Amino acid sequence: MVRIMPQALNRLSALARRLGATRALLLGLALLPALLLFTERTVAQGLIERLWDDVTGRGHGGAGTTQPSAPTGAGPSTTPLPPNQAQQPPTPAPAQAQPAQAQPAPAAQGPAQAAPTIPVVTPREQTVADSLVVTGNAAAVDSVRLVARVPGYLERIHFQDGALVRQGDLLFTIQQTQYQAQLRQAEAQLQLYQAALRHASQEVTRYTALVRRSAASQVEVDNWVYQQAAARANILGAEASVDLAKLNLSYTEVRAPFDGQMGRHLIDAGNMVGSSGENAVLGEILKLDPIYVELNIASSQAQQIRANLGERRLTLEDLRRIPIEVQLQGESGFPHRGTLDYVAPQINAATGTLFVRGQLPNPDRTLLPGVFVNVRLPMGRVQQSALLIPQRALQEDQGGRFLLVLDQNDTIQKRYVRLGQAVGAWQVATSGVQRGERIVVGDLWRATPGQRVRPQTTTVPD
Repeated sequence: MVRIMPQALNRLSALARRLGATRALLLGLALLPALLLFTERTVAQGLIERLWDDVTGRGHGGAGTTQPSAPTGAGPSTTPLPPNQAQQPPTPAPAQAQPAQAQPAPAAQGPAQAAPTIPVVTPREQTVADSLVVTGNAAAVDSVRLVARVPGYLERIHFQDGALVRQGDLLFTIQQTQYQAQLRQAEAQLQLYQAALRHASQEVTRYTALVRRSAASQVEVDNWVYQQAAARANILGAEASVDLAKLNLSYTEVRAPFDGQMGRHLIDAGNMVGSSGENAVLGEILKLDPIYVELNIASSQAQQIRANLGERRLTLEDLRRIPIEVQLQGESGFPHRGTLDYVAPQINAATGTLFVRGQLPNPDRTLLPGVFVNVRLPMGRVQQSALLIPQRALQEDQGGRFLLVLDQNDTIQKRYVRLGQAVGAWQVATSGVQRGERIVVGDLWRATPGQRVRPQTTTVPD
């Protein structure tokens, strides 16, 4: 395409000589975008200059000058053009190469960049009690599976699934008619035996008087004494039957054994319950306030706690005064507080752990049975003047956790640290940092080891 365009422009130049300047100028302007699009910059510039010269007449004896025609007849003649030049437009002059633009001299090197301002803090000193954070789970203090203790049809369910109930609230009713009839039958039998006792007692009195007057034999007296004793025994048996009938009748009403929250009902009304060998479970009730947290600690950690306590054995009262703190997943800090409730007397040989249980109030039912929690336990040792560093200053790489500190020349140094327990937004550093050192806590993205900076003291909230 680049070779074709110069030939087209040469033809345009020849046409400009024949048509005159005005028409050629219009024609050149119409073809100018195509020239710029399909030719190289230097070639296009040379062709445009050639076109302008042809239009304005520069280099051809002024505007409107035309080439002489071939001689005819006699007369003065001019030198004719060669045949090949008469038929073809003159070959355009090669485009002149554009002079290389002078490269500007590099600017003089400015003054050295000012050291960036970096926020820093110094470690905090305070007394910290050693603690241990272990993952456990919440568990209901009381959990009861409600069963049908007598056979019969389940007549009615008196609660909504998941409802909060009070102790003694009626939950289920089982068919009662047969148990009411059994109670009346037992009471009637009791009354019969009571009447037999009264009759036997009267006869014993009467025949005893007759024996004194020799009007009756002693055998008759002994018979009525037996009847009297048998009536008393029958009364005791009848009273027991009445109690059993009342008890069976009471089993037809399943009531809440304590304040708690119901689960869903497991058997619908109208089904036969309590007739199989295993008691049918009607539902479940849970006591959620207070609530347990259960966890297992490694035997080595248990031995460390005992060592910190100086091998002192804790009584149950001492145990229940030890505080614990609980954190749900996603919570900041440990907002839920309670006390220890139980520690197993032995290590589980299969897992090598010691079972520990705590108890804490749960009035809003924030903790639900089965939820995983983080539990913080005291280790029985207190560190005086422990060094705390901001958690937001900590970074991590393949070598471990580290932070950036400034030396006496305000140059950043990388320092690996060993960490202890967290205290709010701070964490105990057991090694790697000294008192009074300046720790970088902000703009970590632009702070690199070996860089000199300008420190700016700031504060970190608790």
